[in-house]
Amino acid sequence: MNIQNNLPIHEEILLLALDDDKGTTAMGSMFANAMGGAILAELVMRKAIAIGADKHRKVTILAPALTGDAILDECLLKIRDEKKPKKAADWVMKFASLKDLKNRTARSLVGKGVLAEGQDKVLGLFKRTIFPEATAGPEAELRQRLHQAIFTDSEDIEGRTVIVVALTNATQMLPGLFGKKEMKGRKERIKQLGNGEVVGQATKEAVEAIQAAIILTTVIVPVVITSST
Repeated sequence: MNIQNNLPIHEEILLLALDDDKGTTAMGSMFANAMGGAILAELVMRKAIAIGADKHRKVTILAPALTGDAILDECLLKIRDEKKPKKAADWVMKFASLKDLKNRTARSLVGKGVLAEGQDKVLGLFKRTIFPEATAGPEAELRQRLHQAIFTDSEDIEGRTVIVVALTNATQMLPGLFGKKEMKGRKERIKQLGNGEVVGQATKEAVEAIQAAIILTTVIVPVVITSST
């Protein structure tokens, strides 16, 4: 099986959200908002789109060529076909609400050998699709990157990792990953990462815009995904 180390950011977010053994996501998790932001961030990092630096944070196309990733390309086409530029927050909400986003992303990870696909029953009655971990390597490597970013003062942190930290922090996923007590002592470090102090200007702009978009979406239209989805 071909296990890729450089996963798209939305796939990394789903890996963190899924229970390794059960293959389900926690009830009330806001990971879908994080995935919406991750898709936007991935397109920024691939220089397919740009996010305006002003308060409106409108998204414009830089390179209309498709990426080869089905979900990213669907989102890129949505942006391309829009008559007027929309705000980053609008796109985060649209991307977070993509039809079957979780399962489609999970099946991409199944194809890469990272997850397995199966079925179980809720309360012994209702069938649901589950995606338990097939190999621990990719998530372990991701968690190690996050740990280095959060729990050290290193300035040698890649932009993609900073974006994952910003997304998981904005959607309140971090305490579940590393513990509430541990996270309390690293607030300043997370703030430093969120301010883009350890990455280049382009990534800093992406982090700022996406964090603002995530915060807005969680206030206005929280996307609630239950463990049965």
